[in-house]
Amino acid sequence: MKCSNIIPVIIHIIPLRRTTATSRVIPEIAQQLSGIFKRPRDSRFPAHVTIRSIAMTLLITALYFEGVHALELRGHFKPQVTAVNIPGKSLLQDFSDDPAIDANLDLRLNLSGGSGQWSWRSDYQLIAVKGDQLELRQQNPNLGFNAVTLADDEQRVFDLSHRISDQDDRVITHRLDRFYLSHTSNKTVFKIGRQAVSWGNGLIYNPVDFFNPFDPAAIDTEYKTGDDMLYAQYLLDSGDDVQVVWVGRRDEDDDVDADVSSLALKYHRFSEASEFDLLVAEHYDASIVALGGSIDIADAIWRSDIMLTDTGDEHFTSAVLNWSYSWIAWEKNTSVALEYFHNGFGIDDGDYDPVALADNPELLTRIERAELYTLGENYLAAAATIELAPLWVLTTSIFRNLDDNSTLLQVFSQHDLQQDLQLLLALNLPTGSDGNEFGGIDSGIDTRTLAVGASLFAQLAWYY
Repeated sequence: MKCSNIIPVIIHIIPLRRTTATSRVIPEIAQQLSGIFKRPRDSRFPAHVTIRSIAMTLLITALYFEGVHALELRGHFKPQVTAVNIPGKSLLQDFSDDPAIDANLDLRLNLSGGSGQWSWRSDYQLIAVKGDQLELRQQNPNLGFNAVTLADDEQRVFDLSHRISDQDDRVITHRLDRFYLSHTSNKTVFKIGRQAVSWGNGLIYNPVDFFNPFDPAAIDTEYKTGDDMLYAQYLLDSGDDVQVVWVGRRDEDDDVDADVSSLALKYHRFSEASEFDLLVAEHYDASIVALGGSIDIADAIWRSDIMLTDTGDEHFTSAVLNWSYSWIAWEKNTSVALEYFHNGFGIDDGDYDPVALADNPELLTRIERAELYTLGENYLAAAATIELAPLWVLTTSIFRNLDDNSTLLQVFSQHDLQQDLQLLLALNLPTGSDGNEFGGIDSGIDTRTLAVGASLFAQLAWYY
């Protein structure tokens, strides 16, 4: 069955029991949505028109489900601010204020509903960003901060994003980050649409999680960016399960093409004290095979993954191994984790000047696709968490590049001020010599690096 025919078929087989008008309109809108697969991007509706069409689809779907199950609306409102110190010898001083200060507002509306084995979900985001880091990234995309880039849908199957305002130092955008239809039975799960999936056994670094992974030093990890995909899961009688994922993407000609898409199959096996994973995938132009698992030994949990990537011309091996343990210390819940990460695409000699980076195109490609956030080959990370009070958790993390001996220290506080109101605070302290990853990589200009110094992060999250 072609992708362009999937949506109308799925909606057609739902037993409509609402009004005659609703029964007529749903297939019409479904047909309009399925046409997005058929038309090239430049002939599709503009993004804001597409979002309105999606919103109408949701409204009609809501009317259909209203008499069966109550709709659920959840979400959050998150204002946040970051301040980053820029050392005097950093080339970034020539392009940004010091400190670089950015403000961010994130409004998220999560609407979901369902009937019997069918359910659906739609998450709307309105994001406003203003500040120095944004301006630097807007004007010099390949220069500077390792900051979160605003998601867009240039490569995704559906164009569900629209920039309301786009200026050098401020951006307002809205998008649908989740939009999928799901069918669940005793043994199967099937989802079609924009969603997120997370795989792998890494706690801090996670090479097997190559679908929009988080930066290892990210503070807010509540939601991964969604992709347009098909997801299926089958539960075996033994308790094991098989998962299949297809992530569609558009190429430079705006066609949904297998050469830039992903197809992955994962087998997950349970046993009494351990778990085992086997994954095979075609990801862009690379073939991937990964093995992983976890085991409980002496009340501690060991986890590991090894991933082999074949690009056709080269082979790369990445791996992660971690240990975690939890206990009660001083009548407080406490946990620690230690993790080693081998980045098969990384540079092992600590030389990250422009020429060295250009000689590693596979590394740069994965950084550009936001699949990797590390330049080196070998890392050691540790994290310790203590529950200072029932509603206050403090985490200290250390990220160590073993190839150049540079370090990032992060102190992170999560405090529930009251029900549905949470305060996040974080301090990042990078240390290292000139040319190191955390000390500031070479800019290509004598005596100038691309260093960033200490940074502060503050976010107040209100949930409803």
